[in-house]
Amino acid sequence: MEPVPEDWDRALAIVAHPDDLEYGGSTAVAKWTSQGKSVTQVLATRGEAGIDGMDPDEVRRVRTLEQIEAARRVGVADVEFLDLRDGVLEYGLPLRRLLAAAIRRHRPEVVLSVNFRETFPGGGFNMADHRVLGLAVADAIRDAANRWVFRDLGLEPWQGVRFALFGGSPQAAHYVDVTGHLQDGVRSLLAHEVYFGNLGADFDAAAFLTGIAEPTGRAVGVEHAMPFEMIGA
Repeated sequence: MEPVPEDWDRALAIVAHPDDLEYGGSTAVAKWTSQGKSVTQVLATRGEAGIDGMDPDEVRRVRTLEQIEAARRVGVADVEFLDLRDGVLEYGLPLRRLLAAAIRRHRPEVVLSVNFRETFPGGGFNMADHRVLGLAVADAIRDAANRWVFRDLGLEPWQGVRFALFGGSPQAAHYVDVTGHLQDGVRSLLAHEVYFGNLGADFDAAAFLTGIAEPTGRAVGVEHAMPFEMIGA
């Protein structure tokens, strides 16, 4: 595995749901914000379909607040929601247009998102929203850079994205050394208190993130590291 370059200043994280970023990505974000880098989060949905025993309107409210708190715990103050419907994201031009607009507005050097492959490491099947959103992010980076695509947005093209990182990918070949920041990532994941409390099973956030960070760290010669699939722009 190769280290993710860190000679940049601005990142944009685009994910499908509240909590998507916290399964490893936010641990890297904690490191980056501690270095003075600027990170903004854009979420496609508010996760309203994520708790079976609660009304979606209440879930929307709760999970919005939990995501804002999760972001705050890793040094992120700017959290945006696109208010698309949870559970039924569709790949296509409307989604690419929204994401390209976000990229043009925020003008990041790095884009961080979720695994768009069919499976997770270990073989579990990835959910549709993740696959749709991650692939649309990869395409929207190119869309945002092309001045002749989505001209109606009225936004200047942005060609400054150097690379995109996708967390939770079975094709991860890069890593971020997060030594000293793992507990920040754990605290960020634990901000989703109501969500985890309604899943009907115990979830050990520290054990989950440590189970990723320790073996990845051993493989690359550091204490803790988070793996990413990196795609050049």
